[in-house]
Amino acid sequence: MPILTWLTRDEDLTAAQRAPYRLLEEDAALGRGDPEAGNMLIQGDNLEALKALLPYYAGRVKCIYIDPPYNTRSAFEHYDDNLEHSRWLAMMWPRLELLRELLSEDGSIWVSIDDNEGHYLKVIMDEVFGRSNFVTNVIWRKNYSPKSTARHFSEDHDHILVYAKHSDAWVPNLMPRTDKQNAAYKNPDKDPRGPWKTSDLSARNFYSKGRYRIVSPSGRVIEGPPGGNYWRVAEEKFWELDADNRIWWGRDGTAIPQIKRFLSEVKAGIVPQTFWNYDEVGHTQDAKKEVLALFGTDVFITPKPEALMARVIELSTKRGDIVLDSFLGSGTTAAVAHKTGRRYIGIEVGDHAITHCAPRLHKVIDGEQGGVSKSVDWTSGGGFRFYRLGEAVFDDDGVLSAGIAFGPLAAHVWFAETGQAPTAPPNGPILGVDGERAIALLYNGVLGDRRPQGGNVLTRQTLAAIREHLPPDFDGELTVYGERSALTGPSLIRERIVFRQTPYDVKVRR
Repeated sequence: MPILTWLTRDEDLTAAQRAPYRLLEEDAALGRGDPEAGNMLIQGDNLEALKALLPYYAGRVKCIYIDPPYNTRSAFEHYDDNLEHSRWLAMMWPRLELLRELLSEDGSIWVSIDDNEGHYLKVIMDEVFGRSNFVTNVIWRKNYSPKSTARHFSEDHDHILVYAKHSDAWVPNLMPRTDKQNAAYKNPDKDPRGPWKTSDLSARNFYSKGRYRIVSPSGRVIEGPPGGNYWRVAEEKFWELDADNRIWWGRDGTAIPQIKRFLSEVKAGIVPQTFWNYDEVGHTQDAKKEVLALFGTDVFITPKPEALMARVIELSTKRGDIVLDSFLGSGTTAAVAHKTGRRYIGIEVGDHAITHCAPRLHKVIDGEQGGVSKSVDWTSGGGFRFYRLGEAVFDDDGVLSAGIAFGPLAAHVWFAETGQAPTAPPNGPILGVDGERAIALLYNGVLGDRRPQGGNVLTRQTLAAIREHLPPDFDGELTVYGERSALTGPSLIRERIVFRQTPYDVKVRR
């Protein structure tokens, strides 16, 4: 597969590995509502924030939407979008790598971009996610009128590149049918099966059984479909459909026959299309009006309308799924995820996390009625927690830093051993069972014994306590992390135990 080369490519390909794992430190004063709602707003560099999330959310995020800087070669007041091309690629590559690790096996990622970098983005996403996992390029018509000041063309659309973690495991949700679409179905013959509309019976390609003469109820002889094509059903099948009153001959019985398609038999939704017009999902002026209503000032140059985010989220998730946006901006993705009953993780590097994102979510929790609130029946409720990036979990040599609490260490141990995030916080020393192997951690007095020679040391007593927390039918290998082992080498082999010493054997997973 062709690859894209740029000045610092070799260094950038390892940037995600070199980024430190950091602790997430909560600032409860900036959160709001139910702290157990499962929603997070993080202030900090999004590369390090994504790395911090891996031990907790790897493989768990159902939908990722990002709206990165477009590199339009013009400096904005609040964002330096004038990144040199190689620097832009250097920024995107490691973040895409970490986003892929966070994505669930049946998840998808949606990236807004324009023509300045869109084609280069497609090439590097092919490499990171796999060319076979490219789903589509959605075109969003973002302007409702042409820009008369354009030098060449009025640029009226953005791209949204869509990739799946595994394209054979991901299918978008159907879009709900609209009243306008349903209104096309009528029932002029009062068919008991309800409203219907007609569909053409002709076939463009050759069909061996598709050439036959039809005599209509009025006696009109019809040699074939208009234009000399073929009927798309065999003659025997045609008359079966006619006997079932599924053929429409027109009100006077003389029309070219068509098949009746009943509204009661169509899918509850429709397959999404790749062109999204502003009358369906909003335009840039809608987005600016939403931001102005929320903050009293048009502080963001290129916000996205809530209707656009609702379309992405509703196609890619169901209620309770996790949505992540690591270029959160004004907080639109998080606000819409909240209103539509999804869990969310939003990351914003600058002060906007405090001055705009958090206050916007406060308003959503209190029942704010802008954007899509009325269309999704949003009232109020829920909550989120606010976090900042804290100290590094590992030192420069990749060894565990001193003073890390049991919970973060447990998450990192499990992630280092399995490559996956834990599905639930540990209850006791057992972190979980991975296949035929269980993983345990003796640390910080998890068994209630904080003496230097007590609960953090693997002894016969602590081993018995560990086994009490194992599933009754477990008969596999046991990996135990602890300060030291009092069991001999032969005893460890006999007990089928792999012992790893903390902090020295707790290595950062690259």
